[in-house]
Amino acid sequence: MQTGDSVFASKTRTSGNRAQNRLMVDLPKIPNVITPQGVAMPQMLYGTAWKRERTTMLVTAALAAGFRGIDTACQPKHYAQAAVGAALVDAVERGLSRASLYVQTKFTPLAGHDLVNVPYAAEARPAAQVRQSMETSLAQLQVDYVDALLLHSPLLNETEMAEVWQTMETLCDAGDTRLIGISNCTDLHWFAALFARARIKPAVLQNRFHARTGYDVALRAFCRQHGVVYQSFWTLTANPQLLGHARLRALAARYRRSPAQILFRYLTQMEIVPLTGTQSRLHLREDLEIFDFALTPADIAGLSPLLR
Repeated sequence: MQTGDSVFASKTRTSGNRAQNRLMVDLPKIPNVITPQGVAMPQMLYGTAWKRERTTMLVTAALAAGFRGIDTACQPKHYAQAAVGAALVDAVERGLSRASLYVQTKFTPLAGHDLVNVPYAAEARPAAQVRQSMETSLAQLQVDYVDALLLHSPLLNETEMAEVWQTMETLCDAGDTRLIGISNCTDLHWFAALFARARIKPAVLQNRFHARTGYDVALRAFCRQHGVVYQSFWTLTANPQLLGHARLRALAARYRRSPAQILFRYLTQMEIVPLTGTQSRLHLREDLEIFDFALTPADIAGLSPLLR
């Protein structure tokens, strides 16, 4: 997680609230990638995990800064999805259109929940759990549809996995979601098998981005070949060795940017959509500023060996 000028710092809280009360302008500051399904996805998303009671304020700050893509999940253990919805409603009331926003949520299998707070009937069949989770997401987010619904993690039981994916396909057919995808899937053969047998192909793969999985080099190649958008999370926190590498720091000095900005810019130029979960107004602004410059092909070639 980035640190810095927190939006909750007492000395800036009043001025921050005044800024957030202004009308928002429906002009994106982040370019979009257009998926093969025709959905516009911002090239960087704001992630809302672990924000708890600060969620509404932080999402509002991100939208006011210029973010238009929000990632959440129907998982009360780690996400306050209703608080995301409150921020979305406020943003629309202050000038943003729903069409300008990319809203992504997740269905979390039972094993990923605190069993005292499950957003669907725990004893129900997987198909019913997916539908109930979707109903909860739409109600909490206060939207008629989401732009993407991800399966939060693969199910090991093949029958249940097929039931879940087929139900997600029906939700896509019904217009409740425009895209479906999966998160926390690092097995290329498993993902390729899902892609092959799915009636509606996964459009998104969102994974933790770190050296222990080899930065998903083979998976990312598969995604590029098949038009799947690869999203990265834990991008900064998991990679102190990258941020501290002399090659990356030399680029940061040359471009007069932070190491985090260089890494994020490299990833976006490599067709990766990173998530940022910063709680800093300074870093929100710096994250947006990565689209004000571009690394050269030589710069990219110099950094790529560090991610293998």
